[in-house]
Amino acid sequence: MTETPKKIRTRFAPSPTGYVHIGSVRSALYNYLFARHNDGTFSLRVEDTDRTRLVEDAVDYLLKVFAILGLNPDEGVVLDERGKVSQKGDFGPYIQSERLPIYQKYVQELLDKDYAYYCFCSQERLQLAREERQAKKLPPMYDGHCRHLSKEEVEAKLQAGEPHVIRMRIPQDGFTEFDDLVYGHIKIKNELIDDQVLMKSDGFPTYHLAHVIDDHLMQTSHVIRGEEWLPSAPKHILLFQYFGWEVPAYAHLPLLLNPDKSKLSKRQGDVATGSYLDKGYLPEAILNFLLLLGWNPKTEEEIFSLDEMIARFDLSGVNKYGAVFNVEKLDWINGMYIRKMELGKLVTLCVPYLEQDGLLEKISDAQFRNKLTGENISFEKLQQIVSLEQERMKKLSEVGESVRFVFEEMPQYEKELLAWKKITIEDAQKNLQTIYDEMEKIEIADFTKENLSELINRLKEKTGLGTGELMWPLRVSLSGLKNSPGPFEIAEVLGKEKTLRRISRAIHL
Repeated sequence: MTETPKKIRTRFAPSPTGYVHIGSVRSALYNYLFARHNDGTFSLRVEDTDRTRLVEDAVDYLLKVFAILGLNPDEGVVLDERGKVSQKGDFGPYIQSERLPIYQKYVQELLDKDYAYYCFCSQERLQLAREERQAKKLPPMYDGHCRHLSKEEVEAKLQAGEPHVIRMRIPQDGFTEFDDLVYGHIKIKNELIDDQVLMKSDGFPTYHLAHVIDDHLMQTSHVIRGEEWLPSAPKHILLFQYFGWEVPAYAHLPLLLNPDKSKLSKRQGDVATGSYLDKGYLPEAILNFLLLLGWNPKTEEEIFSLDEMIARFDLSGVNKYGAVFNVEKLDWINGMYIRKMELGKLVTLCVPYLEQDGLLEKISDAQFRNKLTGENISFEKLQQIVSLEQERMKKLSEVGESVRFVFEEMPQYEKELLAWKKITIEDAQKNLQTIYDEMEKIEIADFTKENLSELINRLKEKTGLGTGELMWPLRVSLSGLKNSPGPFEIAEVLGKEKTLRRISRAIHL
């Protein structure tokens, strides 16, 4: 009889001690993709047992970020129809602080089986013992001071109300080994594994105990998490064995690194996922970028939709080595998505940034006001403006700075900028006068980039001037910038009247 394959169940289990780290989103993404690829279930569990560092709105923030990214869990802690934090699923509660009786039951089972013991050591004693071990060049582990207390000694200390924790009793000989889906076979001497605290003095479990119990009771099939947990994995394997439970498959993901190869951390850069969204990185670009930070598609492809990620993702493609968080690569990927985006959608996404930069005021979905000049701007005109930068933009937050010259009454620049290579300012102004005279003859309805391009080509033939001698001063006169969209595109957006006014000003600087 063929055994029915075990249903794939992955989980993301953040600790709400801060706003969700971009590296945590990478872990969540891999769990999500693996579950979706295998028709499994992706759940979200909140591990809030570190009561001293809780951030009040961290869970709400995380769920809203996940909703924007499209990483919606099938069960666990979710946002309901009203956008409020709630829970759904058959294995709840999914918030660890609501599961304390469960943990107390199982830690008592470990005590009864002598797989755990009470530890009454003070913080001062622990620090001294740690320093003594370091002086002897031994690993800074617990020295086992309370490991061999008699039942009578333990009972007396408990009756006296002495503060205590509960520690895991690690075997003092032999090995603990397991197969990691990324790093292969792992074998650790038990003498190198610390007697981990399982239950803290405040009555809350540590991650090490709570996640093992939760993963078993919630039928987690695969634990996909960061490489920083790999040294702790033997403790977790032992706990599963102590309880007599099946061990889930483990896959540890490579670290995310700064360009200097140090671990990506808050101290060395901006790592809150929401800040990348605020800067105008698109959700799909962020996911695409994170996908490639540690996973190899084994092709030259680099741009993947979420559906393509689900179809292609496999843990066999996860690398063993740290992945450098290269913002330039993120910019490139984001720019690729911006260029492919439907213009109307792009404009809608750009509006908040134009408002933020003091350029635009929204009157309605179809009408806006130029805050620098007071002019009304239609949505269609706004599309023309944004289209100037669609091919050049790397992130949405750049749009205001890039198109400010369109909103200004007149761009500000030094007249020296009109000069190009060997041509003088006077030559540039003379060339602009030639352009002005010809542009004046074009009807307003015919003032298009195509017709303007033909005009310049005719002038090149007629005057013998080079492209740069005509185009450079024209670009500067219209934008006031060294680098800007093409002058024909700018002129078409500005219209005949504004274009001629800007050229005239440049001539008379």
